[in-house]
Amino acid sequence: MLAVEIVRRGAARYGPRPAVCFGERSLTFAEVDVASNRMANVLIGLGVRRFDRVGLLIDNGLWAIPVDFACLKSGVVRVPLNTRLSAEEQARMLTATGARTLVHGAELEERAEELAGRVDGLRLVSLGATTAVEAVDLLDRMRGASPRDPMIAVAASDPLLVLYTSGTTGALKAVEHSQGSFAAIAANILANLVSPDPGSVMLHAASLIHASGTFVLPYWARGGCAAVLRGFDPDGYLDGVSRYRATEINLVPTMLGMLVASGAAERADLSSLRTVIYGASPMPRPLIEQLLEMWGPRLVQYYGQTEAPLCITVLDRHDHLDPALRGSCGHPAIDAEVALTSEDGTAVATGEVGEVRVRAPFQMRGYAEAPELTAETVSGDGWVRTRDLARFDDRGYLTLVDRTSDMIITGGYNVYPREVEEVLLLHPQVTGAAVVGAPDDTWVEAVTGFVTVRPGASVTEAELRELVRGRLAGYKVPKHVHVVDAIPLSPVGKVLRRALRDPLWVGMR
Repeated sequence: MLAVEIVRRGAARYGPRPAVCFGERSLTFAEVDVASNRMANVLIGLGVRRFDRVGLLIDNGLWAIPVDFACLKSGVVRVPLNTRLSAEEQARMLTATGARTLVHGAELEERAEELAGRVDGLRLVSLGATTAVEAVDLLDRMRGASPRDPMIAVAASDPLLVLYTSGTTGALKAVEHSQGSFAAIAANILANLVSPDPGSVMLHAASLIHASGTFVLPYWARGGCAAVLRGFDPDGYLDGVSRYRATEINLVPTMLGMLVASGAAERADLSSLRTVIYGASPMPRPLIEQLLEMWGPRLVQYYGQTEAPLCITVLDRHDHLDPALRGSCGHPAIDAEVALTSEDGTAVATGEVGEVRVRAPFQMRGYAEAPELTAETVSGDGWVRTRDLARFDDRGYLTLVDRTSDMIITGGYNVYPREVEEVLLLHPQVTGAAVVGAPDDTWVEAVTGFVTVRPGASVTEAELRELVRGRLAGYKVPKHVHVVDAIPLSPVGKVLRRALRDPLWVGMR
């Protein structure tokens, strides 16, 4: 199955039904289909061709889904850019992928122009009126474009998405998915998490370029509606559940914690809500128990990663009723092979810790333009190394015990220590740096730095945080930076982050 065929079949079957809602506006399946055809024809008319990389700098909105479908139909490879990243990070992504076209929201025009100044030959295509010199207004152009599907020939192995994630060393990794793997992601969600119908509504508040966006295609295939919010705030989100009569929601644990802490979770009208899906980071057990008490057996957890989205394992609503399983991330998805191995690939025994490996139709094609990194991550027989450590119990449930990458998950966003450490080391007085995750009631983990400085020198926490803020996304800025006498090192000189991290978590896990 091809992802683009799912779009075509959904449009043909559910044409007059509502497909996308945003604020006071809505689009039917037929309207989204025609809009995406027109947009695809505009892109083709601008000279964009099959396999070309097209950057997307778009916040959640009415046109986010039609733009994605236009990319599918024109055969291009979309490169979504997190709007929270710095211009330096976004420019690096565009340059590395060779993107020469950037579709951006009109409200992001200033950033788009900055990127055009950083990336040679970058053409700007705006979703709305623009003042940028030589920029194209896609919404204006599409009115005069053909409404017919361009029917560009594509194959299951054709790339359709390059989505950036950080590497274990902090380097950017470009995960590439294909027409076939993206269709398989939709099938994975339908087989393991939800079974929508034409009356179903998924409420989206998290960015559609991340896990939230993977729910669009399965709901489209079954006639369900995507109700899209600009962003997340507790009261506004739960008002959206009531307003759109949402039947399913998908949130990261930080968002669920905010709903509980604000009191909004107790006073909201959730009569339409059937399922509360969460993932992207571990959920504190006390929060799980609070939600079960307030909302009953509606919780479903998934564990996955960008390389193999969405569900490697699932902890379903029935599993949540067993207190012994609430620290688990669930049982392997029915369409995934999951194994725990030692470093050399040998399987470990039940109860022993090993690295999680997965083999499934929804796994990535590989890393874009990085064959050596792909070879390090994907074995010759197709197993993807997740770099996560876990153990199976005797019932086949998986429990994560650590991340080999030392990755920090703060508010559902991944932060890799070395990336932040390298910026801290740019300060002329800093001689050493280590970054770990500390417990945080709101964000689950808070980015926390430790630095050593030159003898007799001094540096303030404020200036170090500002240094990072100027070069990286806001969620990567340490909440605290501590000046210490020494950074703990292993006998071979590697930073022992665990020696700094573990004392912060005493009594918390």
